[in-house]
Amino acid sequence: MATVATILDDLTVEGTLYEALPDNALRCFACGHRCLIKDGRRGICKVRFNQDGKLRVPWGYVAALQADPIEKKPFFHILPGSEALTFGMLGCDFHCSFCQNWVSSQALRERASDVSLAYIRRLTAEQIIQTGRRAGASVVASSYNEPLITSEWAVEIFQLANQAGMKCVYISNGNATLEVLAYLRPHIVGYKIDLKTMQDRQYRRLGGVLQNVLDTIRMAHESGLWVEVVTLIVPGLNDSTEELMEAARYIYSVSADIPWHVTAYHPDFKMSDPGPTPAATLLRAAEIGQEAGLNYVYAGNLPSRVNEHENTYCPKCRRILIKRTSYTILEYHLTKQGACPTCDTAIPGIWSEHPEKVSRQGAGLPRLVLR
Repeated sequence: MATVATILDDLTVEGTLYEALPDNALRCFACGHRCLIKDGRRGICKVRFNQDGKLRVPWGYVAALQADPIEKKPFFHILPGSEALTFGMLGCDFHCSFCQNWVSSQALRERASDVSLAYIRRLTAEQIIQTGRRAGASVVASSYNEPLITSEWAVEIFQLANQAGMKCVYISNGNATLEVLAYLRPHIVGYKIDLKTMQDRQYRRLGGVLQNVLDTIRMAHESGLWVEVVTLIVPGLNDSTEELMEAARYIYSVSADIPWHVTAYHPDFKMSDPGPTPAATLLRAAEIGQEAGLNYVYAGNLPSRVNEHENTYCPKCRRILIKRTSYTILEYHLTKQGACPTCDTAIPGIWSEHPEKVSRQGAGLPRLVLR
């Protein structure tokens, strides 16, 4: 009987992001773990493995394919109101106990995630782009699992997306390397990074290293990618005023214009306690981000309960530029040059050249394409 492992091992090709070492060993560069993988062994992500001295990597399938509002990613400064065709595969290089997508991310690591077998669909890159065109997508995004570990397949899709006039983005845990960012940079315009905590001890419990993520935020920004940072606020884990201020100040040290999304946690996977993040905690986190000097701070996952923190304001004259609730745009006032119409301040981001066509009320609900 076919298992997730046997099917995934069949859906592979030789990868690009590695170097060969003596004795048929190799070093993988797809994520910050830089796994040394001996012949017949797997990397930490479980889906990249060494076969006869060559790195086999995921290829030719999706485990989820969905047309989402770009705001769901969340990207608030890339083509607001547009549709993002979002695809995901299986596997992750982290093992967060509160993962919201654990069925796909923890495949080959958690026995209960064998249900992900039912999600696997063999598709070509051409078929995925055709789906995006039918959905009216302006953006193609790699998400749901950790995209860094499936970067070769993502680039295959992104090349066709770029040819079709679509912009491409990554939604990632930020455990990147200089090599994988250089590999991705010609094909993507945006990179959403999770900054889960400012405590290295906590990061190591999740399977990562804090400094790798901090370095990725800086490297991605310096490479010219549009970066947005998300912190899922988990009560008792990372919600202290001191830690939130430390996170905000680090982002500010890279650029005051990087949007910081502070979002609400809900119990999932192996973490049933604490309870959901209160709106008051998000409001406090957003105020901390503003106090640290960040120009664009957003509170998410609690629509209509976080006051003005779903909206985009001009940092100079404070005019409301984009009014939102959840994933829906209610008002859009940016000029086609991406500037404030009142004081002409340029607002950093990637904006529509046709502001009159930006989706307003009635948009904003995810549309299942394939899962």
